[in-house]
Amino acid sequence: MERSHDWHGDALDLSAYLERIGLPGDRAGERAPTLDTLRALQRAHVTAIPFENLEIILGRSIPLDLPSLQDKLVRRRRGGYCYEHAILFAAALERLGFGVVGLHGRVTLGATSPRPATHALLHVTVPGLDGAWLCDVGFGSGPLEPLELKDGLEADQDGWRFRLERRTAELDTGLWTLHQLGPEGWIDRHTFTVHPQYLIDYVVGSHFVATSPRSPFTTRPFAQRFTGSEHHVLDGLTWTTTLSDGSCSVQELKPDQVPDVLDDVFDITLSPDDRDRLRS
Repeated sequence: MERSHDWHGDALDLSAYLERIGLPGDRAGERAPTLDTLRALQRAHVTAIPFENLEIILGRSIPLDLPSLQDKLVRRRRGGYCYEHAILFAAALERLGFGVVGLHGRVTLGATSPRPATHALLHVTVPGLDGAWLCDVGFGSGPLEPLELKDGLEADQDGWRFRLERRTAELDTGLWTLHQLGPEGWIDRHTFTVHPQYLIDYVVGSHFVATSPRSPFTTRPFAQRFTGSEHHVLDGLTWTTTLSDGSCSVQELKPDQVPDVLDDVFDITLSPDDRDRLRS
């Protein structure tokens, strides 16, 4: 697949982004576009920047231009949902010299009826290496590292297990499924093709996710924090913590507790006004 996108990587404040994800240093040669660098970047990104839909719940839009994403996810140290994560990560990879093409996935989670293509993923190539890697940094629960696009690939990443399956031939792109092992066994997390998607495709998908009454992210606060050892989910007033062995705990919160839990557990710090609005 050709490198056919412009993710505006030249406009990225790379040093600020690397500092945000805990990988400081951007002098020439320090972050060469190697597979080891790609692995380190994805692990750092998914464990540093949380998933959240709070701007939608607070009545604000989700701009996807790079300056807005840098301001929110990097400077203000907030989180975002898949489109925000994928575009920011793509800009960093492009700046460092990786080949990056956008993809769209359909979140299934075991569903049998068709789902809209509303999940952003990245197809990444490494200079000098054959093959391609799936970088899924915006789902909220890993993978911790890229997955090589190979049918039947299984990966154990610190106890979190994933499997890739090429299900059927669909035109010339193929239909892939990413499976994740959960407490009740393997579940198909999402399907995707390697048909290239552009920024405008992400803008259209994001508009549906952020505005449609059919979107799960327009009805209640939803946040995730993946530390590598724990996966925290806030769904409305329900806070669930899952470990890699499948064990989990569930707590029901009161509205007054939500801003503090977001701050202390999810690393999402809201302004005083937004804290008050969220409580209500």
